[in-house]
Amino acid sequence: METAFIQTPLGIAKLEGDANGLNSITVLNTDETLTDIIPPDLEEAAYQLKEYFEGSRTQFDLSLNPSGTDFQKSVWKALQDIPYGKTVTYLDLSKTLGDVKAIRAVASANGKNPLWIVVPCHRVIGSDGSLTGYAGGLHRKKWLLEHENPVKQQTLF
Repeated sequence: METAFIQTPLGIAKLEGDANGLNSITVLNTDETLTDIIPPDLEEAAYQLKEYFEGSRTQFDLSLNPSGTDFQKSVWKALQDIPYGKTVTYLDLSKTLGDVKAIRAVASANGKNPLWIVVPCHRVIGSDGSLTGYAGGLHRKKWLLEHENPVKQQTLF
């Protein structure tokens, strides 16, 4: 398993993966020494994240290999279908997966997403439009949603 630490506007991100794909991307609340030379198996992920933060990438094209249960993986797969700049509710996501009663299980799987940003769990909000729980912190969720859907200044004339 290869590891790299890269700088993002939201803190240092830890990337882990190997030839089988990307296992995890985690934003850290601690300082780590940035990786000078990104391991070959993580170069593309680091590059695509850089493009995302620069605003030139709206979709990721990476080989993913997260660890999780079949149910968690089905939730994470559904998250990848949420378009850039859009949000859905936990209820919407439960309906997409075919079981409105599974809303708590869906929310739990969403919270265990190991692939920060690439699997866009930040695009899931509460039914009332609130920014509910986010493993990376609500300030990061708010930043990501604003990054993906910036408010455009309206002209008065």
